[in-house]
Amino acid sequence: MNPRHSNEQKLGEVIKEIIAEFRLGKKLNEARVIGSWEKIVGTMIARHTVQLRIVNQVLFVEVDSAALRNELTYAREKIRKKLNKIAGEELLKEVVFK
Repeated sequence: MNPRHSNEQKLGEVIKEIIAEFRLGKKLNEARVIGSWEKIVGTMIARHTVQLRIVNQVLFVEVDSAALRNELTYAREKIRKKLNKIAGEELLKEVVFK
């Protein structure tokens, strides 16, 4: 008796097909980027981050300190590039601090 039937597929292949079928790749990359926020900016800045959201390739970051917001504004291009590297694509066109 053959343990593999003709209609069996590897789990990884099935997951890739589901991601492609439902066009979830971009949303998964967005979640990966948001999940990597603390790794990129560090614990101290992450503690002062109130909200992160991505809308039309723009990452909106709400922070609870005006001074920190000002400092992050100077580093936004560097942060954007690091986050895009994690995504493996040009996911973010801009980072806006509020």
